[in-house]
Amino acid sequence: MAGAVRTRVAVVTGGNKGIGFEVVKSLCRLFPGDVLLTARNESLGRAAVASLEQTGLKPQFFQLDITDQTSIASLAAHLSHKYGGLDVLVNNAGIMFGRSSTATFEEQVKATMKVNFWANLNVCKTFFPLLHPHSRVVNVSSMLGSTALNKCAKDIKTRITAPDITLDELENLMKQFETDVSSGTYSQAWPETAYGVSKIGMTTMSLIQQRVLDREGKTDVVVNACCPGWCRTDMGGQKAISSAEEGADTIVYLATLPPEVMSPRGQLVTRRKIKPWTKGSVL
Repeated sequence: MAGAVRTRVAVVTGGNKGIGFEVVKSLCRLFPGDVLLTARNESLGRAAVASLEQTGLKPQFFQLDITDQTSIASLAAHLSHKYGGLDVLVNNAGIMFGRSSTATFEEQVKATMKVNFWANLNVCKTFFPLLHPHSRVVNVSSMLGSTALNKCAKDIKTRITAPDITLDELENLMKQFETDVSSGTYSQAWPETAYGVSKIGMTTMSLIQQRVLDREGKTDVVVNACCPGWCRTDMGGQKAISSAEEGADTIVYLATLPPEVMSPRGQLVTRRKIKPWTKGSVL
């Protein structure tokens, strides 16, 4: 007798509102499996699931605080026990301080890097061993990372865009940024944008991850970074040029890439088009 068909599973972090919510909505319609809407706030997450259920969609909720390793491990255990792993991971959760914030730049850097880079990195380190063959990973980044990269000192930009940069080297560079901000010397090497530098980290991390996965011989596991664009969300504000639904489009496109796809693969993608992230061609 043939074995039971395995249920596939997709996880979206920060899925209770904005772009993440729209990604969950689309995956519920397009992805052949269970879709887990995760959020730090359980009541908001369950309310988001309930609102989608009213439209006939059937996402599932799982509480996840990406800054809490215990919370990350709890979801990993759930995925391993119920699904034997993971098929789609959308790292959407992130923060950005508004212009009206009274927090110091150092405070903004610590908080932003903690969520946008370090927490997402920890999610990947925990979940990547669970990825099934033909899995898709989408790390939500921003073209503001490209803008920030062009404002970095030449030696830092060269190191970040080196084709053989390792994850350890990237982590050290991100630590250097935080240290330079704390010591007040950052202006000699880094732009004054916590969000932009965190997205430098997010994009570069994605490119490195694909290289490592390919070197390890993983079967058709594809990682891409993407920029959803300037969208009308709590983060983007109501003057943004795109809707949250439009912002979700590229993310969903990357999350549902067909088997054995060769491109995009280890790229930065916006509006379904690859953008360069190499020395001499960074936008």
